[in-house]
Amino acid sequence: MVALSLLSACGIVAPRRQQADPYRIGFLSPDSPPSSSSSAFVQGLRELGYTDGQNIEIMHRWAEGRDEHLPALATELIGVPVHVILAQGAPSGRAAKDATGTIPIVVGASNDPVEEGLVASLAQPGGNVTGLSLANPTLVAKRLELLNQAVLRSGRIAVLVYSASATSTRDWDEVENGARTLGLVLSRHDVGSRDDFAGAFAAMATANADAVLVLPNRFFTTSPENRERLLSLAAQHRLPTMSDSLNSTRAGGLMSYGADTAALYRRAATYVDKILKGAKPADLPVEQPTKFDFGINLRTAQALGLTIPQPILQQATEIIQ
Repeated sequence: MVALSLLSACGIVAPRRQQADPYRIGFLSPDSPPSSSSSAFVQGLRELGYTDGQNIEIMHRWAEGRDEHLPALATELIGVPVHVILAQGAPSGRAAKDATGTIPIVVGASNDPVEEGLVASLAQPGGNVTGLSLANPTLVAKRLELLNQAVLRSGRIAVLVYSASATSTRDWDEVENGARTLGLVLSRHDVGSRDDFAGAFAAMATANADAVLVLPNRFFTTSPENRERLLSLAAQHRLPTMSDSLNSTRAGGLMSYGADTAALYRRAATYVDKILKGAKPADLPVEQPTKFDFGINLRTAQALGLTIPQPILQQATEIIQ
């Protein structure tokens, strides 16, 4: 049978079942429900002819913001067993990869799956993991360009870095290269916990920064408490922010420019479809984003006394009035 042949190809031993039985898809997330990523993934599956409860069964496992729970949740999914795991982000991908070397894993969106140890390369992932990346070489330069055109006065940018990030060195190098091209002056501010935010913003004020570039990391965006603390201090110090997260802009950040994550998770459904039809993760190259969100919060601009130039506004995909 097709399903049993797929399981054998993936190295999974499973009890005999009828061909008409639904495929079991695990969705492993570090977040809490409801999830826009999960909704986009389910929509993508539906567009490919899959319906939860009919020809597929989606088994969600939520870590509720506690990454330390991900390994146990991954083990639960493997024990079902599921036929493929959709991992939301790098922490989920690592937990799933550590738990199984045979069940296929699709990572919905990670900053850099190579540096994060998920795949051998983008073109040839190897092993049982593939998926989509949030990273694109043009993103850092674009964020700096937009900041430079919209809000900079002295050309000084504070860069907020999560010190435990696997990609912090690469991201910082890209920022330095972009700043050099634009003639901007950078100050780097590393944080390892929410308690470090106050000191970082005080140092930014001392550095006379015009704006804050928040380097991509879910530490800054996924936790509501971290996001609110960051944006509260930015407002207190009257510093406009640029991040990769549209949700942060909706919550009060000035601007964001980043991959359209909903598009990535809809695209992830095509990976799952190919795997269920017999493809191996090792043969499915990791894709980089091609569709981007640019958000501007005009309420925040008004509070900061900023007027965003019309050419910048015309580029926005979402404007918060």
